[in-house]
Amino acid sequence: MSDSAPRTILSVEHLKKGFGDRLVLEDVTFTAQSGEFVCIVGPSGVGKTTLLRALAQLATPDSGRVVLDGREVNEPPEKMAVVFQDYSRSLMPWMRVEANVALPLLRSRLSRAERRVRVHRALADVGLPDAAGLYPWQMSGGMQQRVAIARALAYQPEVLIMDEPFASVDAQTRADLEDLMLDLRNRLGVTIVLVTHDIDEAVYLADTVIVISGRPASVAATVRVPFGTDRDQIATKATPEFLRLRAEIHDLIMRPQAPAAAGARA
Repeated sequence: MSDSAPRTILSVEHLKKGFGDRLVLEDVTFTAQSGEFVCIVGPSGVGKTTLLRALAQLATPDSGRVVLDGREVNEPPEKMAVVFQDYSRSLMPWMRVEANVALPLLRSRLSRAERRVRVHRALADVGLPDAAGLYPWQMSGGMQQRVAIARALAYQPEVLIMDEPFASVDAQTRADLEDLMLDLRNRLGVTIVLVTHDIDEAVYLADTVIVISGRPASVAATVRVPFGTDRDQIATKATPEFLRLRAEIHDLIMRPQAPAAAGARA
């Protein structure tokens, strides 16, 4: 992770979004610091994916604003990349892995040689240094999601947005991918905002858990996670503090009208 002092890299201010007469999000406000891992949790159907799409300007908010590195976001920003849940639909099956990872770089001013360097560095970062010549259909689900993550990393974003990226893989692969994301955050210093329905995953990965609830949804609580950067799938999840945080967040999610005044929790 970078040695520079953390700064607010992403600011979400009074975000509101609806579809027709149905208001989904109302007055959603939170921040993310540079190098921070933020997980967003909430009841099923509360609007978590809608929130992420609004952050990336894949859906235009009705009001409020998103500020990335000091600039208001009015279109899909260059400093942000998105990893979707369904890797099988986000990768082009007729293209080899190298071409899939290079896809978002084609509109850049990088030379072919520079693009190739970025692609191979990103594949090495996700543990697939020898996969460039494969097709997605020749890979397991976990490997395909690693390719999708590599494609986002090749873009060299400051903020990586992830929408339940491990929901479609088995439990062991999920644990491996969770540890991969922690390693990438620590080594590359990228800020990660990840939506998940899995409370254990949120507590294990996050520095900060944002709980959204209500109809329409707003931020019910901001829960700080004190585990630092050195985490272990077994040891961390066996600690009393992990169990306490999991219970607290579960309680917040099960109370759909939890007051926004709950604020930051130690």
